[in-house]
Amino acid sequence: MMLHLLRHGAPEMAGRLLGHGDAAPTPQGIAACRARAQGLAVARIVSSDLARARRPAEAIARDLGVPLDVDSRWRELDFGTWDGCDPATLAPTDLAAFWDDPERCPPPGGERWSAVVRRVGAALDALAVPTLVVSHAGAMRAALCVLLSLDYRQGWGFDLPYVALISLRIWPGAPRAAQVVGLAT
Repeated sequence: MMLHLLRHGAPEMAGRLLGHGDAAPTPQGIAACRARAQGLAVARIVSSDLARARRPAEAIARDLGVPLDVDSRWRELDFGTWDGCDPATLAPTDLAAFWDDPERCPPPGGERWSAVVRRVGAALDALAVPTLVVSHAGAMRAALCVLLSLDYRQGWGFDLPYVALISLRIWPGAPRAAQVVGLAT
C-alpha cells in the first residue's frame, strides 16, 4: 500500500509553536498543498482535524475526487502552555531540553513523545488503501518512527518544512514494514 504524508502549508502565525492550537492556513499554504498533491494516486485522504491541515485536505479531496476523513489522531504534538508561543520568548534551557528529549522533558502541560507515537500508530493501523494524510511535522515524524522503527532522535532528524511530502510503501502485517520511496521538500 502507498502512503503519502503531506505537511500542511504555511499557517497564520508561522514560526510559532503551533500544537493543538487551531491556526488558520494561509491561501498560499492551501495552494502549495494542492500543487504538491497533484498526480498522487490515492483512494482516500485523511487529515488532522486542525484547520491548517483540514482545509488544504478538503481542497485536495475535491481536486482528486476522493473521500476525506478527518482524524484527530493526526494532530500535532500538544505544546501545552507553550502552544502559540514564539520559541524566542521561552527559556532557552527548557526549550533545548524539550528538543533534546521530548519524552523526558515535554512542554509544560503538554504531550510526551510516546503519546504522539501511540496515537499516530493507532491511526496508521486504520489505513487500508492508498492514502494521502495531510498532517503536521510532529505527527509525520511519529509515523516515520513507527513505520521505520526509528527512535525519536532519528525521527526528529528529518527536515519537514511546510508542504514536505514523504511517500512510503507499506507492507501489511506485523511487524510493520515500510520503505521510503519519495521525499519532496
